[in-house]
Amino acid sequence: MSAQDAEPAILRAAWPAPPGVVAFTTLRRGAGVSAPPFDDFNLGAHCGDDPAAVARNRAELERRFGLPGPPCWLRQVHGIAVQRWDRPVQSPARFDGPGADLAPHAPGQAAGPAAGGRPEGGAAGVELGVFGAGGPPDRAAAPEADASVTADPGTVLAVLTADCLPVVLAAADGSEVAAVHAGWRGLAAGVLEATLAELRAPASAVRAWLGPAAGPRAYEVDAAVRDAFFAADGRAAEAFVATRPGHWFADLYALARMRLTAAGMSSGEIHGGGECTITDRDRFFSHRRDGRGGRMATVVYRER
Repeated sequence: MSAQDAEPAILRAAWPAPPGVVAFTTLRRGAGVSAPPFDDFNLGAHCGDDPAAVARNRAELERRFGLPGPPCWLRQVHGIAVQRWDRPVQSPARFDGPGADLAPHAPGQAAGPAAGGRPEGGAAGVELGVFGAGGPPDRAAAPEADASVTADPGTVLAVLTADCLPVVLAAADGSEVAAVHAGWRGLAAGVLEATLAELRAPASAVRAWLGPAAGPRAYEVDAAVRDAFFAADGRAAEAFVATRPGHWFADLYALARMRLTAAGMSSGEIHGGGECTITDRDRFFSHRRDGRGGRMATVVYRER
């Protein structure tokens, strides 16, 4: 049994992992130093936590779980832009706070337009950035995108969530990986399809893991959310259950599966989807449940 197998602070991806691919989601407690309501392993720099605590938590994420490098963070905006990270990164020398992010020197290009929106929990948030290899850092915001892709061994991808759906994609042969932040806006706008299009492998040769998100019997939405999915695919009705006039429970996992299979993935290659961040208070942060609180990170990388 590996250290990650026995580690209570992470949820390992429950899937037949492609060769050399590591993926997991952090849990809210067990490895961090943040005080309530961010207790204790908050990894989000935009939600009001002490920046020093977030920096320590992110350093612990890298150290405790043996990451080959610092995660490549994104400025998530509920859009469909995809950021490519095709070279290793180095750990940042310092953290000056959520308003002074450090992005890679000459970062990879984001593919596709952003669909707009806001990060979970309010105003546009800015994540801790990273230095890039091969030159001094640019003092700029982390790349604005909701998904990232890499073929480089040792480059660590990450997305932050607290009810939105984190999705890990990987070529079945392990040659490329992706991390996706799929809130309802991004999911409806096509962030999964945009990420699949950025992968070099055809969709039929891609494997997915759906990480912890708001569950289908706790995530209540209004007509605007339901209509956003109906506009693209009438089959989306299967993922909504009426609760009261003008409101439905939405099944983000089912909606993601529909989108992925419609884009060419095999249903048998889509795994996960059994958690609920809203109802499982002990393990997960939830913006819907708590309002003010922390964020989990879903991480994926190719081993060196």
